[in-house]
Amino acid sequence: MMESREASTGFQQYWLMLKRRWLPASIAFSAIFALTAAGLLMRKPTYVAEGKLQFRRTSPTSSLTGLGTEIGQLDPLQYQNSPLDTEAEVMRSAPITTNTINKLNLTDQEGSLLSPHQFLGQLSVRNIPGTDVLQVTYKDRNPERAAAVVNTLMTSYLENNIVNNRSAAAAARKFIEEQLPQAKATLQERESALRAFREQNSIVSLTEEKRTAVDTAADIQRQINTIQTQLADAQAQSALLQKQLGRGLQQASTATTASQLPVVQELLAEIQRVESQLAIDRGRFQADHPTIAASETRKAELERLLQQRVQGNFGSNQPQNLRGLQLSPYEQNLTQDLARSEARRLGLDSQLTALSNLQTAYTQKLNGIPKLEQQQGDLERERDTTQSTYSLLQQRYQEARIAENQNASNASIISAAFVPPEPVGSRQLLILAALLMGGLAAAATIYILEARDKSLKTVDEAKRVFGLPLLGIIPALKKSEKTVVRHGELERATPEVVVWNAPRSPFSAVYRMLQANLKFLSSDKELKIIVVSSAVPKEGKSTVAANLAATMAQSGRRVLLVDADMHHPVQHHIWETTNQTGLSNLLVGQAEFQTAIQFAMPNLDVLPAGVTPPNPVALLDSQKMAALMTRFTENYDFTIIDTPAINVDAEAPILGKMADGVVLVVRPGVSDANNAALAKQFLQQSNQNILGLVINGVVPENEPQSYYYFSQEYNTADANLVPKAVQPKIRK
Repeated sequence: MMESREASTGFQQYWLMLKRRWLPASIAFSAIFALTAAGLLMRKPTYVAEGKLQFRRTSPTSSLTGLGTEIGQLDPLQYQNSPLDTEAEVMRSAPITTNTINKLNLTDQEGSLLSPHQFLGQLSVRNIPGTDVLQVTYKDRNPERAAAVVNTLMTSYLENNIVNNRSAAAAARKFIEEQLPQAKATLQERESALRAFREQNSIVSLTEEKRTAVDTAADIQRQINTIQTQLADAQAQSALLQKQLGRGLQQASTATTASQLPVVQELLAEIQRVESQLAIDRGRFQADHPTIAASETRKAELERLLQQRVQGNFGSNQPQNLRGLQLSPYEQNLTQDLARSEARRLGLDSQLTALSNLQTAYTQKLNGIPKLEQQQGDLERERDTTQSTYSLLQQRYQEARIAENQNASNASIISAAFVPPEPVGSRQLLILAALLMGGLAAAATIYILEARDKSLKTVDEAKRVFGLPLLGIIPALKKSEKTVVRHGELERATPEVVVWNAPRSPFSAVYRMLQANLKFLSSDKELKIIVVSSAVPKEGKSTVAANLAATMAQSGRRVLLVDADMHHPVQHHIWETTNQTGLSNLLVGQAEFQTAIQFAMPNLDVLPAGVTPPNPVALLDSQKMAALMTRFTENYDFTIIDTPAINVDAEAPILGKMADGVVLVVRPGVSDANNAALAKQFLQQSNQNILGLVINGVVPENEPQSYYYFSQEYNTADANLVPKAVQPKIRK
């Protein structure tokens, strides 16, 4: 419901703009329609020929052979772009269009060859949405030539596409030819480096050598473990024999050898004999007996001689205890066992040392194999990479040679252009185009005029801008119902006092309602003096003041109408009185109050503006004016003061502070939003009592809402209630 109301309001706004601007809009529509229709109908007929090209991602020939599929492939550089847009631009490029122009000898009206720019003005190349098809159209006054241009252009494009694809294949083949020798030389270098590495490190198969080395190292370790066990056993046996002999192998061997020497045996036997005799002599003699001394000397000489003999035979290896040179058979057997045990121990120790050295060598070899594998792997990878590159280049070279000899193209003509039988644009379409142009011109005219016209156009706009209570809405009078009065160089329409001339008319009812609204505003304090003004001139404030005064006078109240607009006074023209004596004369003391007051109608007196003073503001903003205001309230029931426009001079705010309130008059189409806002701000800043708003000169046809149910009736049945001339005034 709300959306329907908003749509209806929008339509009313457009309809009102059309009613306001119908005359200039009609002129613009007629002119543009006539010019456009004449131009279109006088133009020579134009024919349009059409052809179509279908595109594939790769050419059918390349897809079947499997060679050169990447050459000419339709792939855009940017993901969101269509390759067909690119091909359309290629078709519009200068080389293809120039080739078509030259082939068909296309000339302009002067006989010169068409330029690519002129040619493109008649050419259209577009992608049919949702397809892989380009539509090519050309406009020309000659139908045969239009069809020939489209067919020649598509053929030139296909030839250019094939040439470009073959050129790409030739460029690829030439590049590969240059790269093949270098790739071959690089491959040979890599193979030579790998062979030299294997020869230098005596490598046949690193994998086999690694496996053999691991097995050998494990066997060596097992042998080492066995020999270590046997060596430990031999060492334990040798230690036990040495413990039983009480000497080492060397001493036991020396003792055994020495005991087998005759000299040593004789000396040992002699020493034993001397020792036996010495033992007997000690039992017989004292220790210092010469016999004991002689025996001991003999013993010492024999021992010294034994020492010399042993030293001569064994050198530094002589036994420390010479008495131990004499071994028993048991000790000799033990010595032999010890010798055999030591020999076995030494043999095992030698084997263990040899195996340990061999194990170290294999361990070093195994530790070096990973490095050799890495080096060999690097060399093999370099060789394999180079081999792959070389093989790929050879393959691509063969493909490029084949692709270079192919006539491969991604596009094909699926619809050749035929000679169009009829020109484009029938007379009905041309007339419709002219109507459309005229309608656009009319709409543009309305839009421009409305945009430039900043005035308040409707009652709703006035209410919205001023934001004041609405006291009354007064419809507009016809211009024929007004008389024209010249004020200096200006001509102003002087309206009639409709309330006096036609008291039964709807206009009188409007002013009676305005009177009632003012009365309702002053429920607490009765209004005695009001100021009637407007934001700018020509809004009808004097008319409203005069008719409101007449309405109040008809209700039986004594009313005084004061013309305080000393710049352009008009009340004396409305009421057909003189302006020789008036308000200005009273303020300067040149006239008396009763003399300046003039009779207008029963219960209504008029105080004209009087002679125009040099500074009206100074006169009105004075104590004399304040005293006059007091006298007005004493002598009259109601006083209405007609003042100049607020934005013209300061009379309205000055008198408004002396009065009980200010009534603002606004006429749609005269005041604009800026002046209205300025006047309202001026009154608010001066703390005026703004009673409300009277909207004057409203044309019901220009309003979106029907404010006047009587407007139609007034324009017909009640028109005779408003006479064409002002009736004579009643004088005293």
